[in-house]
Amino acid sequence: MSRISKTFSDLKNAGRKALVAYIVNGDPNREATLPTMHKMVAAGADIIELGVPFSDPMAEGPVIQKGHERALEHHVSLTDTMAVVAEFRKENKTTPVLLMGYANPVERMGYSVFAQKASAAGVDGLLTVDLPLEELEGLKQELASRDIDNIFLLAPTTSVERARQVAAQASGFLYYVSLKGVTGAGHLDVKAVQRKLQEFGALTDLPMCVGFGIKDAASAKAVAELADGVVIGSVLVDAMGKAQGQSPEQIAGAVGGIISDIRQALDSL
Repeated sequence: MSRISKTFSDLKNAGRKALVAYIVNGDPNREATLPTMHKMVAAGADIIELGVPFSDPMAEGPVIQKGHERALEHHVSLTDTMAVVAEFRKENKTTPVLLMGYANPVERMGYSVFAQKASAAGVDGLLTVDLPLEELEGLKQELASRDIDNIFLLAPTTSVERARQVAAQASGFLYYVSLKGVTGAGHLDVKAVQRKLQEFGALTDLPMCVGFGIKDAASAKAVAELADGVVIGSVLVDAMGKAQGQSPEQIAGAVGGIISDIRQALDSL
């Protein structure tokens, strides 16, 4: 059982919801990422979603795009991202770390080399935003050989048949995008989310987490009543950007405070 699957199993047995928290590696500087990761866990994050900086993050809204830009100013790469996971693993052997990014850096490294290095670093999952099912097979085989979960997005526009195909290829959990648009955009329609989760949930036994549009404790709690977990990102990246120039510990503290509030809301269900 992967660390991701064990985490969801343990949470389900405890009657709790998963909190998946996203930051961009190297944002707002290299020194901030590792202490922020540890602070995220201490504040109540169950899974860390670590963004791999990319020059054209098409799924991201302005807030996370700026996070990628800040990281790229420091020339932070995919290799650097796996290195910070390896550093994290020196102290934390249990919290799952999922890499979220785009296909180009992984393809440039090569699927086999990527899977080998990611496994050695302690990476538990990969979400490749722009790699469709039709081009998946090579990467899927390499990830599976290293017990790295392959995470997929489902959207409001995803058909039932397409969702069935996605679910058959996925492992770990499914990430439902609650909005038509990019990260941090729009108004969260909880009733619409409920309809789609019921529709897609009938297709799979995998846990389902909801992201995009979850900005505070209230929205996280409303969604968590319907799903197995929530994903927060833009609000954390925004806090890190605003804390730019402060110490790594202060940056980590700004993120930890937000996570703590949301964790308390989820645990009140």
